[in-house]
Amino acid sequence: AAASSSSSSSSSSSSSTTSQYLARLTDFRQMDIQSALDQMRSLLGGRPHVVYKTSYYRKQTKNHWARDDPAFCVLQAVFLFVASLAYAVAFRSTLSGGMGFLLHTILWNWLVAGTIVATIARELANRHLCVHQSTSHVKQTVEWLYAFDIHCNAFFPLFCLLYGVQFFLLPLVLGKSLLAFLLSNTLYAAAFSWYWYITHLGYRALPFLSNTEVFLFPIAGIALVFVLNLVGYPFDMGWNASRLLATIY
Repeated sequence: AAASSSSSSSSSSSSSTTSQYLARLTDFRQMDIQSALDQMRSLLGGRPHVVYKTSYYRKQTKNHWARDDPAFCVLQAVFLFVASLAYAVAFRSTLSGGMGFLLHTILWNWLVAGTIVATIARELANRHLCVHQSTSHVKQTVEWLYAFDIHCNAFFPLFCLLYGVQFFLLPLVLGKSLLAFLLSNTLYAAAFSWYWYITHLGYRALPFLSNTEVFLFPIAGIALVFVLNLVGYPFDMGWNASRLLATIY
């Protein structure tokens, strides 16, 4: 009975958080923009784990891990919008082409891909990484909104590298030289490795999860692809990530 009551309370809290999140999404005045900017600075600095300490304090005071303030997501969407416009201008896209790139960037690269990653990671954590605590009658689980928070946190440094830094390096990374090849692929490898490192920190911050190192495994795959690509370069089998994606988009 106690477990049922606690589970019901947890579900109610999660539902309340989602409702509050959506309500604040329609009222810019309720968003704490400064706090979101501070968190972004922490993610780019040497202490990204500080962002997850805030989640711990939130759990202690509000009984949920996820943000109830959409300011972080709203800022990311705005930054993506501006960056997409900059790329559309740089590549001299048509109006329809620019709009298509804009929608693809925000809806697919950030929202849809993030939803998929958050859902799969949450399912993995809840099914295989949860530790049963004998002192507690409550089976704690990862909130979906918290899993999406982790994606947003991890996506921000990736955004800064692939949408920010890369923009100013376009004349270099789009070249056909070995330098362009190395610079582009190093940029992408660093961005996606950073993404998974911060994802790992997000799940490691939850005290009821164990073996969260599994979220670091993709970094090994990224390193392997980078090395194989480098080995294949002299045989015309390597590919420049920036040139490849420029062709696709």
